[in-house]
Amino acid sequence: MHACMAPFKESNVTDLFSPARFGTIDLANRIVMSSLTRNRAGVGNVPTPLMTEYYRQRASAGLILTEATPICAEGHGYPRTPGIHTPEQGAGWKQVTDAVHGAGGKIALQLWHVGRISHPDLQPGGILPVAPSAIRPAGQVFTVQGMKDYVTPRALETSEIPALVTSFALAAQNAMDAGFDGVEVHAGNGYLLDQFLRSSTNQRTDAYGGSKENRARLLLEVMQAVCKAIGHDRVGLRLSPVTPFNDIHDANPQDTFEYVVGQLNPLRLAFLDILQGTGGASKEAWIPFDYDRLRALYTGNLILNNEYVFETAQLAVTSGAADAIAFGRLLLANPDLVERFRRGAPLNAPDYDRLYSGEEKGYTDYPVLQD
Repeated sequence: MHACMAPFKESNVTDLFSPARFGTIDLANRIVMSSLTRNRAGVGNVPTPLMTEYYRQRASAGLILTEATPICAEGHGYPRTPGIHTPEQGAGWKQVTDAVHGAGGKIALQLWHVGRISHPDLQPGGILPVAPSAIRPAGQVFTVQGMKDYVTPRALETSEIPALVTSFALAAQNAMDAGFDGVEVHAGNGYLLDQFLRSSTNQRTDAYGGSKENRARLLLEVMQAVCKAIGHDRVGLRLSPVTPFNDIHDANPQDTFEYVVGQLNPLRLAFLDILQGTGGASKEAWIPFDYDRLRALYTGNLILNNEYVFETAQLAVTSGAADAIAFGRLLLANPDLVERFRRGAPLNAPDYDRLYSGEEKGYTDYPVLQD
């Protein structure tokens, strides 16, 4: 994670510093802030002034994708994650969007439902988490009482799915009311929509299980509903074809995700955001996947994400492999990453001990360049 090479810019060449238009969203550059859970929300899972400052500091990115934000009370799976399903949460997010816009930035809210990656301690009334099928994930979940084993979730009834789809659309409208420039539907990282997509977690026998077409049905219904609610040109999607995060895999990910991406073109989304590789899992867990096929299939704006540094990101954009690159840890630790890339300046290292706790420490206290 270094940027020792001097940035280059050639005339008439699209690079990381070139402006872009993703649907209705105008980006000053093609450096995107990836969605990063930070667990700093306040009482009632309401965004706080500290969160407002965190996002304001990073407004020089072409587009900020917020931390994953549950669409409903049942969508929560971690303590202190901000929601978008109460008026108080919306008001808290309005402070964030006002601050980012005041600093010249653009920001989209990531819509999230964790599905089975939760626990009754984190659910309203202590109910069971929901999932496509009643399959317990391996591992433990962090609750306010500490680490606890995951439980076997409850399989969603077919009759419950229309209300779930509506919850995504309502959350998208809540995001617009809170001043966001757009939304990104989270269908990756082993959460609910990804659980429906992947064969290891979806063993349904109704119209939402079995074939890849059926397993993709819920995601496509959600995307159509969100696009109808707020306009297709304000909507993005996150996919992570081969990450095993949250105990998930697919028998044929290439086939599954080529089908999904091909179905997205008629929706004319603002962007598609692809997490490449395993998203932090060990290299031994990597699964071969041809991302160039997705680029060839998809006709819209493509964001790529995972372990990019300046040189590899610049190459991806100048070569046309991507329209923008999303950075997580680098933007976490370098609020002024865009300027550091421009200057070829040294980069701060992330404070991994305070990713999910510490309030302002490891959150809003990273130093910026001084002229």
